Amino acid sequence: MTKKIWILLTLMMVLPAMTLMASCAKKKVYSDASGTQASDDAARAAEKARQDALARQRGFDEQRLKDQAAGGRAGGGGLDAGGSATRSSFVSEDIYFEYDSAVLVPDARDVLKRKAEWMRSNSNVSVIVEGHTDSRGTVEYNIALGERRAESALSFLVDLGIPASRLTSVSYGKEKPIDPGQNEAAWAKNRRVHFEIKK
Repeated sequence: MTKKIWILLTLMMVLPAMTLMASCAKKKVYSDASGTQASDDAARAAEKARQDALARQRGFDEQRLKDQAAGGRAGGGGLDAGGSATRSSFVSEDIYFEYDSAVLVPDARDVLKRKAEWMRSNSNVSVIVEGHTDSRGTVEYNIALGERRAESALSFLVDLGIPASRLTSVSYGKEKPIDPGQNEAAWAKNRRVHFEIKK
């Protein structure tokens, strides 16, 4: 009789423990699956943002070529009386950065080379180089990151022969987003350096 009681007590302790372990294992598997789904969604959003940026870049390139072709026919260098056609292309074309980085990607270097070429042709123009970040992180951290991004672009332009006296850098950090969304697509648009012509 005592042996049966011990077996019964042992079973009463083992069965709930096994049930608890089995339910925890199910939750872990579910959690891993949802984490994989979330990372897949983030990767797709990042790729879409990159493709959107490349499409915008192609649009800017096409407009620049049209401006140059019009300038060749009219003999005016692709500009209206105030030089605004190329000026607006210069201002509207930003460069973009990877997450938490101030390293110039190849597309950004190509854009900066075109900007340097335009600045050499317009030697009376001075430019403000604005660094921007996405909304993640503290205000202080993002101001510093925006500053590194602006300085990276400014240094590249100086290396291409643009006098530093014609360039000013400023960081807005996360304070002036292009897209206020809280997802990878919006963040990719906001990780940028923007260029303004001094008036």
